[in-house]
Amino acid sequence: MKNLLTASILALALAACSSEPAKAPDQAGEPTSSAMPEEAMSGAEGVAPASEATATEMPSGTAGPAANPKVLALEGLGDLRLGQAVPSGSSWAERGAQASDACRTVTSPDYPGVYAIVEKGKVQRITLGQRSQVKLVEGVGVGSTEADVKKWFAGFREEPHKYEAAPAKYLTAPNARSGDPALRFEIGQDGKVKMVHVGMMPVLGYVEGCS
Repeated sequence: MKNLLTASILALALAACSSEPAKAPDQAGEPTSSAMPEEAMSGAEGVAPASEATATEMPSGTAGPAANPKVLALEGLGDLRLGQAVPSGSSWAERGAQASDACRTVTSPDYPGVYAIVEKGKVQRITLGQRSQVKLVEGVGVGSTEADVKKWFAGFREEPHKYEAAPAKYLTAPNARSGDPALRFEIGQDGKVKMVHVGMMPVLGYVEGCS
């Protein structure tokens, strides 16, 4: 009976050993199906999100359409500055006959329809004429209506036009008398801007070029 009990215990032990489950693949040191190879991981880390990739495709230094507009300001136009000499080497130069040595006019092929008056060696006025496409920053220029002018520039002094009947007129900024750079519009009989002047008195008020 004792031998039979011993044999039974031995048989059960052998059965337990033979039924032990095999090791899982990952436990055996092999990669599982969810594991990513090292080279794939490094590749994934180098991929930028869609938004970042799009940003890097934009050329550096790209400027908007209005970055370098031809805009007349109280300071001047392009490299031509009120109260300063005509820049050396610029496209602005005397062309054609001059009224006098005291008062000169300069033009530039870069700005058709525009001329500037120079007195005592310094730019005193810049004028936009009939062919000019240059505008003020407000969008007002030659061809704009008197209503456009008054929408942006209220309180301008009105004066009768020297050569044309009403409603032609001059509209001059109230600060012009101070001698600071100021605006002056010439309105034609059709109610539209014929010329735009920026400059200092008395040159700002000249009606015939240098006079």
